[in-house]
Amino acid sequence: MMKIGWIGCGRHARQMLLPQLGRNDIRIAALCDRDAAALTRTGEEYGVTALFSDFEEMISTPGLDAIGMAVGPELHRMATLAALKRGLPVFMEKPPAATAEGAREIARAAQAAKKPVIVGFMKRYSTGNKIAKNVLDHGEFGPVLGITGAYMTAPTYFQGEPDYTGFFLHHCVHYMDLIPWFAGDDFGDMQVRHVSPAPGKLLLHLNFTTQAGVIGNIVMGTVQSRGTPMEEIRIMGDHARLHVDNIIDVALYRDPPFKADDPRAMLDPTCDTLSWRPNFTAAANEDHKGYAALLSDAAAVLQGESRNVPDIEDGVRAMERLERMITQLNLQ
Repeated sequence: MMKIGWIGCGRHARQMLLPQLGRNDIRIAALCDRDAAALTRTGEEYGVTALFSDFEEMISTPGLDAIGMAVGPELHRMATLAALKRGLPVFMEKPPAATAEGAREIARAAQAAKKPVIVGFMKRYSTGNKIAKNVLDHGEFGPVLGITGAYMTAPTYFQGEPDYTGFFLHHCVHYMDLIPWFAGDDFGDMQVRHVSPAPGKLLLHLNFTTQAGVIGNIVMGTVQSRGTPMEEIRIMGDHARLHVDNIIDVALYRDPPFKADDPRAMLDPTCDTLSWRPNFTAAANEDHKGYAALLSDAAAVLQGESRNVPDIEDGVRAMERLERMITQLNLQ
């Protein structure tokens, strides 16, 4: 069983990430956090006695096979570089760094060390998004012509604070990865517009084309309640479109005939709408947000297998797109 050293014992790691490791033949051998109470509590939960407040000391622990982390962007960069220097592969939550250059620094170190660095873009693994991408890749949908995505949050973390760095790095970066992933191409032209009704409250629209000619719009902001559904994606093709709502409701619209004047009208599986939503009454331990599937692939790669995981090169591209967007926003 692979032994991992993990940095960061906050609520997100404890609820979303650490529970997936044991399911994938990874044993948590060491933990690190500057919050002594969180560190002790997490150690007790997972039976870990090797506890550290300094990540460099933990990474130097003999016998570790990999490093995982969910902390802050600058610590992601520093700790990943330290792990790679010791020849250890890494799983990190997004963002990979505070800047695109920081992400590029990691990419160069990963290439030199010949070790994988996996970035936690779990939205690729969210059930609805995964279904939609499989439909696109299957071929019958045809070329993607346009994409509209909306991904909102509340001002809880940002209200009254005109510095939106956390919003950009922890929220917006997701769609800087997800939307080009759906489009199958990088952003080309980009235009950004925004409104801000009060400090900490921001709504932005990012219009784009890709290098292959896909057009689209991304809507993000801090002006919606987290108690409501926060995401919707519309992917347009020629007489076909995909809707993904709230990451779990998927609909594939095709080219059905009008039915009102046909007395024998019925549902035709070759052209009528296909839809899917999960059964939340089932006892199966399903994680529709995508963390279980992401960590399953990440564990395989950390153990030497080949999987199509989001890696540091994807992290670099997402950070570069994010910085292009921020520059155009010009919020100073």
